[in-house]
Amino acid sequence: MKDSERKGLIALPVVVLLGGLVAAAGSHHGASLAGIPVFAAAVAAAFIIQWLVFIPSFKAQTEKYFDLTGSLTYVAITVLLVLATPGIDARSLLLAAMVAAWALRLGTFLSRRIHKAGKDDRFDEIKPSFVRFLNVWTMQGLWVVFTAAAAWVAITSTNRVALDWLAVLGFVVWAAGFVIEIVADLQKSRFKANPANKGKFISNGLWSKSRHPNYFGEILLWTGVAIIAIPVLQGWQWVALVSPIFVTLLLTKVSGIPLLEKKADKTWGGEAVYEEYKKSTPVLIPKLG
Repeated sequence: MKDSERKGLIALPVVVLLGGLVAAAGSHHGASLAGIPVFAAAVAAAFIIQWLVFIPSFKAQTEKYFDLTGSLTYVAITVLLVLATPGIDARSLLLAAMVAAWALRLGTFLSRRIHKAGKDDRFDEIKPSFVRFLNVWTMQGLWVVFTAAAAWVAITSTNRVALDWLAVLGFVVWAAGFVIEIVADLQKSRFKANPANKGKFISNGLWSKSRHPNYFGEILLWTGVAIIAIPVLQGWQWVALVSPIFVTLLLTKVSGIPLLEKKADKTWGGEAVYEEYKKSTPVLIPKLG
């Protein structure tokens, strides 16, 4: 067994354990259905959905359904939580609509991108290994749970608070992030679609203000979700605030910015125009003016 597969076997139970701990904490003061905590059931469903889709995906050696599965998991579970949780209120419905809107938009965007490209080269070395490929799908389950935690915990909480100024603030923050992410993705897609830009990097529009404006929007929108959830959180439910923290750490320290910056440096590093772009453009938080 290769070292990568051995590490994968160790990582699998750790990832599931983390999901279990969040499920237990988030279920504190949460609604139950037939004696089963609704939030814990949602966490379990997030993992099970990934594993079910992993089976045919591994057999066909394809990653085409990976991003779509993640996005649909958000939507399906969020809708089910609204239907299964007693005493659903305006705050819960607002959070559910925000999560669903984000997931449907991102899922559509990523699915179109991989369909156009034909494949995602991140999976080239991973797909042949059962353990490593399964680990990626399991990690996606944890990603769904961690990012949606604030919304899902608030939706399933037994503590109900009428919409207030935090709900308004959170929605404004979420909307700003949502728009920034959409515009940034659209600008980059149009840039890449232009044959004249082949081999070049984008540095106009929002990309002239930040080297990763889409990630800034992503962090901003999940922060907005957490702000709306804050008034209903009690006891161990405060673990739900892992949502924006997780998204920020993931995008800035693990799989987002570090990988793209490394790839960009390898492609354009040393070129005067690119080096000047790096020097004058913030990596994440957009510059003003």
